[in-house]
Amino acid sequence: MTKYNVSDIRNIVLCGHGGSGKTTLADAILNETGMVKKLANVDDGTSICDFDEEEKLHKYTIESSVIHFERNGQLFNLIDTPGYPDFIGQTVGAIWGVDTAAIVINASAGIEVNTRRVFTEAKKAGLGRIIVLNKMDSENVDFKKLLKLVQDVFGNECVPLNVPVGEGQGFQGVINTFDLPADTAGAIEDPQKVHEALIETIVTADENAMEKYLEGTPPSKEELAILMKKAILDGTLIPVICVSGKKRTGLNELLDLFSTCALPPDMIQRKAKDQNGEEQEIKSDPAAPVIAQVFKTRIDPFVQKLSFIRVYSGSLKNGQTVQISTGRRGIKIAQLFLMQANETKPIDEATAGMIVAVAKLEELATCATLGDFVVDDFPFPTPMVGLAAAPKSRGDEAKLSGALAKVTQEDSTFICQRNEQTKQLVITGMSELHLQVIRERLKRRDKVELDTKEPKIAYRETIQANADGMYRHKKQSGGAGQFGEVHIRMYPFPKGTDPSEFANNKAQFPSMKDFHYDPANNFIWVDAIVGGVIPSNFFPAIEKGFKERMSKGVIAGYQVQDVCVELYHGKYHDVDSNEHAFKTAGSMAFKEVFQKAKPSILEPIVKMEVTVPMANVGDVNSDLPNRRGRPLGMEDAGGGMQTITAEVPLSEVMTYNRILASMTGGQGSYGIEFLRYDAVPGNIQQQIIASAELAEEEE
Repeated sequence: MTKYNVSDIRNIVLCGHGGSGKTTLADAILNETGMVKKLANVDDGTSICDFDEEEKLHKYTIESSVIHFERNGQLFNLIDTPGYPDFIGQTVGAIWGVDTAAIVINASAGIEVNTRRVFTEAKKAGLGRIIVLNKMDSENVDFKKLLKLVQDVFGNECVPLNVPVGEGQGFQGVINTFDLPADTAGAIEDPQKVHEALIETIVTADENAMEKYLEGTPPSKEELAILMKKAILDGTLIPVICVSGKKRTGLNELLDLFSTCALPPDMIQRKAKDQNGEEQEIKSDPAAPVIAQVFKTRIDPFVQKLSFIRVYSGSLKNGQTVQISTGRRGIKIAQLFLMQANETKPIDEATAGMIVAVAKLEELATCATLGDFVVDDFPFPTPMVGLAAAPKSRGDEAKLSGALAKVTQEDSTFICQRNEQTKQLVITGMSELHLQVIRERLKRRDKVELDTKEPKIAYRETIQANADGMYRHKKQSGGAGQFGEVHIRMYPFPKGTDPSEFANNKAQFPSMKDFHYDPANNFIWVDAIVGGVIPSNFFPAIEKGFKERMSKGVIAGYQVQDVCVELYHGKYHDVDSNEHAFKTAGSMAFKEVFQKAKPSILEPIVKMEVTVPMANVGDVNSDLPNRRGRPLGMEDAGGGMQTITAEVPLSEVMTYNRILASMTGGQGSYGIEFLRYDAVPGNIQQQIIASAELAEEEE
């Protein structure tokens, strides 16, 4: 393979909403540049980029796909990404692995929900942005109306670098507005007028150039080409390009503009931390120290684990040993590959700016950094939709564990956790569709089928009043018996209370000798035994009894928290007392006294941020009180969107993705973050207790 200068490499992500034609565009580019000979088609399952079995079945992209091609002495790495928000994690990883985002818009459908999302993500990553108006040959295309919409939503920085000749079925080609041709006949928009607006936008990137331009001395074409990249980097220019990927009209012009508008790797300023935690600027220099990062992981049934790496600095070579951020020892690079969708091409070296893959390195994970510096992890969105999962076949538990481990490596927006409170294995993803596709993959690839249902809410139990009581455990069954008697007082122990100050309150605990604090459940028990009525060697058994009862719950089977227990009296027998007897006495004493102390159920409260179009703000604000939500504020999210912040009980928003999609036509998004536990209202508490009793009877 030819060695390329950093300035001759272009790393571009194709992103946008589903149905905008990104994959068709990528397939067409591969064919147009001679990288593949066959004509590919998403609809008939022959797409180069949509090679996964689930993608062929559903006929849409599910995971990002890396391809490359060479043109006019330049190396292009192109990443095709999913268009549906359900698989946004794949898109986010790809965005942080490139330098330019080509945001593809369906010219007929206009700006859709994921168009806004990827535009924002690309801006957050500091990428250059290009807007590609694809499917210009579709029906009902109105270029002028569409351009105005783009500029209204994304700003007047969006300026066409070419304008269409005809539109809809009459789309015949494009006219370059940067380098105006002599013949501009048939253009939908006046090319000269657009050219002037484009030049004015470009020169704002440099004060001296702008002053000369205003004085009547415009920059040369060469100067403008340099300034244009600077303007794109600064975000003061977002080129708009017209094309039809299916008919390939304007495809060569698109490739030309990718060459001139897409930013080279050495223009993006990135930071890394050295071994002392000090930030250093990354230099896109093959001779500099190695800094590379994994932006995608894929488990291939043939090659096994593939780690996709962006080389920011230095050079990676076969056989080279490099340090990684996720391990203490270095790893040895066995073989580097250039990727062509699911095909691998071995190479000897990857220099700064390149995108490559390595196989079978289990130590690598998405976001891991290679080299002696560390780059921050990517800001993947938090998955919101959870399902309790179990294998359909009881013998598949071990197989399921390994299969889910693969998925968590591949997908940074998929979480698999066993909830110790509810005893359920909960899989969490971006949406029901996301989880459904994962289930399909588990069935096909790993031969594991899942049963799923709504997960239980991890409620908590606590008390609201003081109480005291005792329990005597006495059992005679021939031979040595069992005896243990425990007297306790119970107090509410509010979260945030200082354990030392609380336990050392002489007015409350005049006989306090010692205390034990469990921060996990905010539980404290105070040793106030006087006169040795219970030998101290039985205290650990009594504490174990307390904690076992807390884990089982008292009134509804949920973990107990925010409680203080004072052990102040008891009795023992020289022969019949043992650890088991005192553990049982401690557990039962806890249960009986807890029921006297005005027990209550706590529910998780989450902070919720809901982003919706302005037109839907009223609908969301009207709906939140019905979910016992408390609005906290609202702020502008840009692009005609507003973000509403509220506190809401988690139980009220378990299926909020469906409600929000219905209210906003799929235009809304939301995120939740755990805040605290609050007491549930009395009527809801009775429902929770009744449900727990019913579930216990059914078991």
